[in-house]
Amino acid sequence: MRNVTKDNITDIFKGYMAEDMNPRTRQLMSSLVQHLHDFARDTNLTHDEWRQGIAFLEGCADIESEDRHEFVLASDVLGLSSLVDMIHSRDDATSSSVLGPFHVSGAPALAVGGDMKRHFGGPVLLAEGVIRDTHGKPIPGAQIDIWQTAPNGLYASQDEAQDTFSFHGLMSVADDGYYAFTTVKPVEYTVPSDGPVGGILRACGRHPWRPSHLHYIVTAPGYQSLVTEIFPADDPYLDQDTVFGVREDLVMTYQHAQPQDFPKGMALSGKVHEPYLAVKFDVILSKD
Repeated sequence: MRNVTKDNITDIFKGYMAEDMNPRTRQLMSSLVQHLHDFARDTNLTHDEWRQGIAFLEGCADIESEDRHEFVLASDVLGLSSLVDMIHSRDDATSSSVLGPFHVSGAPALAVGGDMKRHFGGPVLLAEGVIRDTHGKPIPGAQIDIWQTAPNGLYASQDEAQDTFSFHGLMSVADDGYYAFTTVKPVEYTVPSDGPVGGILRACGRHPWRPSHLHYIVTAPGYQSLVTEIFPADDPYLDQDTVFGVREDLVMTYQHAQPQDFPKGMALSGKVHEPYLAVKFDVILSKD
């Protein structure tokens, strides 16, 4: 096509696509290019601004590694990750929330009642609940992939002082859907801001803080997998999460409890001698 103009280039692009291409790919590419071209036209995008955008993408690629997922982080701080989560969340199930860039696959088995705190300091947190279906019935055989930061605010993949699966565990719930584990109280932390994504935050006058939370991936045969988080109601960053992950039904109150109230049958039974925190959080899964 010789007579390409700023007004017809979008339609010409769409016309270049093959007639037999995958329909969903056609829809996605058509919409993506439409929005990109409209953005450039609406903002009168300059060559320098275009080059800065390319440099941002190249910077993400340069810093990307097995332990550093800058593209995921960019999606998170731009709100895209949370938007996709919310688009596909079910009204009758627990809300989904961002996976984040620090999940580690292959976590070791963690028994119901097991402990992830180990030798780390900080308040003991007992987390427990039941995995249920949308009718309130327990789901036996469900699995929970659990992870969080250490007390220093770093995930295992960020911290050479931690082993690979520090504060990670994979739990198969009991026949009645019950799960329970002990850990250290999570802390609020900053997302990495020393790379291209940090430049976006600074340019927008935004902070890099996330409220403290526990991460769950909950799966069960025949049910829609759920990626979610639990947030304490008293966290100072609850209403300004830099990755937009907080949902109303994911906000829980940590209860203060005394050592004599600590349940039996847990890995830390008889070893808790100071007041501890407890939170109950039931997870509702919807059918596929």
